[in-house]
Amino acid sequence: MKAEIKTARGTMHATLYAEAVPGTVANFVKLAKSGFYDGLRFHRVIPDFVIQGGCPYSRNLGDPRVGTGGPGWSIKCETSAPMQHHDRGVLSMAHAGKDTGGSQFFVCHNRQNTQHLDGVHTCFGRVDEADWHVIDAIRPGDVIEKITIEE
Repeated sequence: MKAEIKTARGTMHATLYAEAVPGTVANFVKLAKSGFYDGLRFHRVIPDFVIQGGCPYSRNLGDPRVGTGGPGWSIKCETSAPMQHHDRGVLSMAHAGKDTGGSQFFVCHNRQNTQHLDGVHTCFGRVDEADWHVIDAIRPGDVIEKITIEE
């Protein structure tokens, strides 16, 4: 299963870990197919660490709740599954504590600064290496124009 994350800075193509973390991928796919992510922003961009988006409050970056929102439900962490290494390009579910993830996700810039997240956040996909330049180009406030899923 693949995801295409379209932004003004370029498009990221990612392979989703549907077999390894079925619950997390099913949640992401459900939200993407419903258009939930369309128009949301990358509200957290930390160079050499991660880019993060998926907060519904990020449509208005002046909203003090930016970074705290979700879809209205939480999902279980699947951190004991295979492929749980926060390498460059990996998509991972953000959360405010175990089993509190919902819609916010992040993409890793590198392994050196994200390896401490292994076993804490669920890795659910990886951006194709050919698109890593897009990860590096994302700036705070950049819009997620659309996420489409190819099954």
